[in-house]
Amino acid sequence: MKFPETIDTEALLEDVLSEPGTGLVEMMKRLDGDIMILGIGGKMGITLGRQAANAIKAAGVCKRVIGVSRFSDAAGKNKLEQWGIETISCDLLDQAAVKALPEVKNVIFMAGRKFGTEGSAELTWAMNTIVPGYVGDHFRQSRIVVFSTGCVYPLVSAGTCGCTEQVPPAPVGEYSQSSLGRERVFGHCAKAYGTATLLLRLNYAIDLRYGVLHDIGQQVWNGQPVNNNVGHFNVLWQGDANCYALRTLELCASPAAVLNITGPEIVPVEYIAEAFGRLMNKTISYTGISADKCYLNNAGKAFRLLGYPQVPLEQMIIWQAQWLMLGGSSLGKPTHFEVNNGKF
Repeated sequence: MKFPETIDTEALLEDVLSEPGTGLVEMMKRLDGDIMILGIGGKMGITLGRQAANAIKAAGVCKRVIGVSRFSDAAGKNKLEQWGIETISCDLLDQAAVKALPEVKNVIFMAGRKFGTEGSAELTWAMNTIVPGYVGDHFRQSRIVVFSTGCVYPLVSAGTCGCTEQVPPAPVGEYSQSSLGRERVFGHCAKAYGTATLLLRLNYAIDLRYGVLHDIGQQVWNGQPVNNNVGHFNVLWQGDANCYALRTLELCASPAAVLNITGPEIVPVEYIAEAFGRLMNKTISYTGISADKCYLNNAGKAFRLLGYPQVPLEQMIIWQAQWLMLGGSSLGKPTHFEVNNGKF
């Protein structure tokens, strides 16, 4: 697609995040069955659901997209319904409610808990391990793509080029440990029931209203020192992350397949901060000492199977700088990208 030079409204931002690539449209022509997105009310789910609906329309096929969430945000539910996505309100910690959900051929599992784990680890473990058990049991005849995180890998240096899928998990902290627990539960269901499953290890998706670039850019724009505790990171445009997640429905397998999803670069914090400084005409200062060990993924396998992302890093930087300078909205949800001790 041809991308705009500037993204200056939330409506345009959501349009761009929801634009399906050619590969996704072609997949929708081949894919059998409807699609259910569990946890659609989160940061990524709204635009992922819309991108699925847009791809189905562009493919000229008849397929339902069903979004499931507690829908604490009524605005998100209304948006989905306006875009032709069916919605079901459901507390996924209620096993009876999960059992009452209609069975569909394709499931995207996005539910989970990260922030707030410190001080409330019990709820994080319940969301990240008990809910997968309910879902894996009920949807045992489905294909299931499970959103996971690169945080299940060990912390590594930038010189390693990031962790590939062959690197054994070594999660640090309770959030990361419970995320591996989610993978293990779905992996058990894949083996026990023969459920075709894919574990999608993602870090970090970029929406101009939140994300690592938003956090660094906001510090630069506000004249604050940029936190440099974690010296490097990966990023991926959320629209690309949505597209990859949907396309991996065709890669589900039993035993469960594993796939890293992120951008192709290992990005230095200082490179991003200096780029924002030039675009915003700001002087950069830093706080913290750059650590050698970071959460870094290598998504080479995904690029071989599904191609490279559509939106390059430099475009994301420009859009993000413009968004902040124009006073664009923020979700007020810091990513805590600077954390490397597992405490979220």
